[in-house]
Amino acid sequence: MRFRFSIRLQLLVLSLFLFAIPYLGYKYVWELEQYLRIGQEQTMIGTARAVATALHERPALFDSQSAYLKNVRPGTDLYAPPIQYPIQLDGELNDWQRIDHLVASYGSDEVVETYTKSLANPNPTLRFKHMVGRYGQFLYAMFEVTDDVLLWRQPNSLSVERADHLLIGLKTPQGDLARYVIAPFESGWVNAYKLSDNPNSYRAVKNALQIQGRWQQTATGYNIELRFPLSMTTDALGFAIVDVDDDRTREKRHAIGTANPNHIEELGTVVTPSPEIERILAGLKYADSRVWVIDKHKRVLARAGDIQTAPGIAIKDARRESQGVWGWIESRWLLPLYYHILTKPPADFVDELEDAYALAGQDLGKALAGQPDSLWRLSPDNKAVILSASYPIFIEGNVMGAVVVEQTTNGIRSLRNRALEQLFHVILAVMLLGTVGLLLFANRISGRIRHLRDSTERIIDNNGKIVGTLPVSKNQDEIGDLSRAFSDVLQRLQQYNSYLENMAARLSHELRTPIAIVKSSLDTFSQIDDESQKDIFIQRAQSGIHRLSTILNSMSEATRLEQALVDEERVTFQLANVVEGCVGGYVHAYTQRKFSFACHTDNSKLHGSPDLIAQMLDKVVANAVDFSQNNDEISLSISQKDKQIQLIIYNPGPLLPDGMKSQLVNSMVSVRADATRHEKSDTPHLGLGLFIADLIANFHRGTLNISNAPDFSGVEVIFTFPTLK
Repeated sequence: MRFRFSIRLQLLVLSLFLFAIPYLGYKYVWELEQYLRIGQEQTMIGTARAVATALHERPALFDSQSAYLKNVRPGTDLYAPPIQYPIQLDGELNDWQRIDHLVASYGSDEVVETYTKSLANPNPTLRFKHMVGRYGQFLYAMFEVTDDVLLWRQPNSLSVERADHLLIGLKTPQGDLARYVIAPFESGWVNAYKLSDNPNSYRAVKNALQIQGRWQQTATGYNIELRFPLSMTTDALGFAIVDVDDDRTREKRHAIGTANPNHIEELGTVVTPSPEIERILAGLKYADSRVWVIDKHKRVLARAGDIQTAPGIAIKDARRESQGVWGWIESRWLLPLYYHILTKPPADFVDELEDAYALAGQDLGKALAGQPDSLWRLSPDNKAVILSASYPIFIEGNVMGAVVVEQTTNGIRSLRNRALEQLFHVILAVMLLGTVGLLLFANRISGRIRHLRDSTERIIDNNGKIVGTLPVSKNQDEIGDLSRAFSDVLQRLQQYNSYLENMAARLSHELRTPIAIVKSSLDTFSQIDDESQKDIFIQRAQSGIHRLSTILNSMSEATRLEQALVDEERVTFQLANVVEGCVGGYVHAYTQRKFSFACHTDNSKLHGSPDLIAQMLDKVVANAVDFSQNNDEISLSISQKDKQIQLIIYNPGPLLPDGMKSQLVNSMVSVRADATRHEKSDTPHLGLGLFIADLIANFHRGTLNISNAPDFSGVEVIFTFPTLK
């Protein structure tokens, strides 16, 4: 059970490596996302380049926007964003909420002129908030004034400077300074008066009905809403509110405003998004991007598109609602699991540039320096990644602005999520099938090993005796090889057990005769008195003792040979010479047998011991002599086959019994009982001859094989040795 558990556990651990598949797939998709982002970045730079190309060398688009200024003066240079609807001139300021983030505050730091030097309280008590906007061809302006004392113009007074009033200074298309004043008698509809061209004079010369609006008193001061045509000015404009607090003297105290309206050089610029540029960008609102055009001071001249609907890549939601069990599993289990790792693109996020009138960023700096660039940034709520690409606009070789194109990566993220969902589906299926397959495979392997163990245990009894045979597996895998190896080992053990069981009987058989001879000789020796007869019985007893000594020496011969082989010195010799010499001796030793020798190769070199080879031949030839008849020819031959030397000893004696070919080289194994019918021998035979011959062959890296001759006329003993170069 422990081994079975170990196999299953190892395969289960191996199956855990399948978790590397989703990790690699996940990393692969992330790498693809990086490539998609790079592609999106290059595409956006190309879009910015295309828009900038339409704006190159068109100075008229930038002249009216004061793009040639070297420096922008905050609070003095005004930005008038487009207004979606015309302002209702009612003094309530409700229509300005959409762009109220552009409001600027003016106070004591924005005093443009002080009229009275000797004041009890020199610090201004007036402050106001101000912004401008554009709708169509009109410029709108609002002032939310906080004033502790509001003095109206007296109904019978022709002077416009003896009460709180609003001064407007602008530069006409002819390049002249034009000043206007608004000084109402009471809350309500107002028009402006044009002042004389003398900057030191406050004399009203005519009505300026183009400038109209409403002056409305409030609890803390008053509100002013104005409207006048953009055609009245080019790009220079200034507003100032003059404070008059003393009802008795009606002296002017301070003028607080965006610029001093009395000096044309001090007027600020007013930047309004260009209708011409907006018309050029009009078609880009369908381009799945938000496009900005800025001047060289990073002020917005035109804008098209919405960043909330600019995901970069339009992904159609092609996911169909899955039905049945799979749909339930996917919606309830799989997708919630996946989105613990994945992040969904936000449906909405905070856009800090929604109503921006000026942009900032490192990419703009490079673009205004003449180099295209891109920038990745997070939205303020960290929900969306926004990519912006900018490209410079050139006029006469100078950078006069830049085009900025923005997109989110929501499309890429949606595409990535879609790919990961499908990838995770496939990986999950592969992991489940792989794990189940590995577990089934482990169960099959452990089952086969368990079956092999049980089969092995069944054929061995409690005393360790082999009582059966192990079925031979036909499977060609490793477990099949193991089963066949077990079967072979058990078969050999069974043969060895048989050898041990038969050894006692064989030894008893071999020892019984010499012991009987010794016993009978000694018993007879004690019963006779004739000295000559006693010598005979003594010789018979000595012969029996000699035979016992021969048996014991034969039993220890194999052990002595194995020990001698360890220290035997090896030399290189010709096998043919050794065999030829031995055959010459056999001719004289066994005169009743015929011997022949043939060598069919010129190279019969071996590396080993010639004496051991001669001993090996003695054992085999002695066996051949015992199993042959008088005048039988015992032949020896040497040949070379497949880079191996073969020594074949042929014996025309009786054939080998079935099943004994592989057992004859084992010790104490003999089939001599059949041969003794033909010829008796006083020499004991313990079945060690071929066993010793096999030891010597193995010492020379050879093999011994015994088989019947192909024509079944005798037995062949075949030695095979590797050749030497």
